[in-house]
Amino acid sequence: MNRRHLLSLTAAGSAAALLPRTASAAPKLDAGATILFQGDSITDAGRDRNAEGNANHPAMLGRGYPFHLAGQLLADHAPLGLSIYNRGISGNKVPDLAARWQKDCLDLKPAVLSILIGVNDIWHKLNGKYDGTPEIYRDGFADLLRQTKEALPGVTLAICEPFVLRCGAVNDSWFPEFETRRAFAAEVAKGAGAIWVPFQEAFDQAVAAGTEPAYWAADGVHPTQAGHGLMAKVWRGAVGI
Repeated sequence: MNRRHLLSLTAAGSAAALLPRTASAAPKLDAGATILFQGDSITDAGRDRNAEGNANHPAMLGRGYPFHLAGQLLADHAPLGLSIYNRGISGNKVPDLAARWQKDCLDLKPAVLSILIGVNDIWHKLNGKYDGTPEIYRDGFADLLRQTKEALPGVTLAICEPFVLRCGAVNDSWFPEFETRRAFAAEVAKGAGAIWVPFQEAFDQAVAAGTEPAYWAADGVHPTQAGHGLMAKVWRGAVGI
């Protein structure tokens, strides 16, 4: 690692530590609590579907930020016997989450539910594979959270900010619609009383500190190991556990 990367990583880490939680206080974890990570390929990160029923299984957690977080949370809260799951699926959009929500979320009865969704809702549209509008994204996401709170009144929701970096597949055609969708995600999170996890803000600060965007996500969407590591740091700072 050269000196420029070292300095920018230090600055990015400091910036992440300063990012505030923007909603409710940190959740209290009870013994045996379940933590669930939901989303698309960024969350999926190559997880083993054959192991998905096994809480805390390394292969089930994938290679991304849920894996980073699970190790930290299980170590820091060892007496609680937490069960941590990753049910992200590559390519998913909000309607795909809705179609599998009972089995892949509600049946697991998470105490803490983290959702990162939104990049495919625009990427697939740009590729001609989907015609959903930003309003469809907003309304579908809000409805999903309403269903979740009705079924699991005690759940703590952590809504992760959709993000992209300007490199790889991400070009001017993504904007300003991506910003609209990102704003809608924040609106939905606020309406649900959820914790907001500011991923885009953290990546923007990291790039401003001196690293190239591709250092964090080579194709502009899927994080590198550095990107996933930064996400884990930001998530813990925001959620507070």
